[in-house]
Amino acid sequence: MTAPGDTDELTYVSYLRLPELLDCQSPRTDAHDELLFVIIHQVYELWFKQILHEAALLQARLEAGDATGALQPARRIAKILKTIVGQLDVLETMTPKQFAAFRPQLGGSSGFQSEQFRELEAVLGRRDLDPSRDERTAAALRRRSVFDSLLRCLAAAGHDVPQAALERDPAEPWPAGDPDILRVLAAVYEHDGDPITGVCEALVDLDEGIQEWRYRHVKMVERIIGARPGTGGSAGADYLRSTLFRPAFADLWQVRGG
Repeated sequence: MTAPGDTDELTYVSYLRLPELLDCQSPRTDAHDELLFVIIHQVYELWFKQILHEAALLQARLEAGDATGALQPARRIAKILKTIVGQLDVLETMTPKQFAAFRPQLGGSSGFQSEQFRELEAVLGRRDLDPSRDERTAAALRRRSVFDSLLRCLAAAGHDVPQAALERDPAEPWPAGDPDILRVLAAVYEHDGDPITGVCEALVDLDEGIQEWRYRHVKMVERIIGARPGTGGSAGADYLRSTLFRPAFADLWQVRGG
């Protein structure tokens, strides 16, 4: 498998850059379980990278009014989130004592420092993040969220989305519960077979996946370190618990009660 002008054959090893990839794990202790801890979190970051990649395509297709095309990336993100949640089963095979064997060597590092997850939260609409932490999150805070892009897709499909919602400042938090938006969404759900209805349901799946991951993350932290502060001095399970049941797309949940 060679390209014109190539002198070296492309192999599984070279295509995936396995020597570099497998050299990326640098445990700081001889504790057996530290390697698992490192690999799990590195895999999380790779999945976050893929989710952001899919979210960019999702928004581009929504902005173009391509509801059918938006379904695939939305569904793929939801499936990836299921995989991420499943990885916690592996991490939970580590006991509190096993974690304590290397925890002091983690220093100030903490999962709260994940720039990619903060960027993902901004893409999904969270607006109470510190924009000075990293450039990509700052940029995501300034541009339209996934829900803003959905509204544009709804408008392109002929739904009566208020102009004020389409022209609002995307850097501002989304004012969930607007009666006009809920009426639009209720009209969307009158047509179960439409692609745009499928997109709304895929976004609910995505939102549920994020909430499920948060819940499982809380329980994993409680299981391994209890109520103690997290690594890097973070609030640990207490902070994670405070993030539960905060849907990214509150209107898509609220419309179900209408």
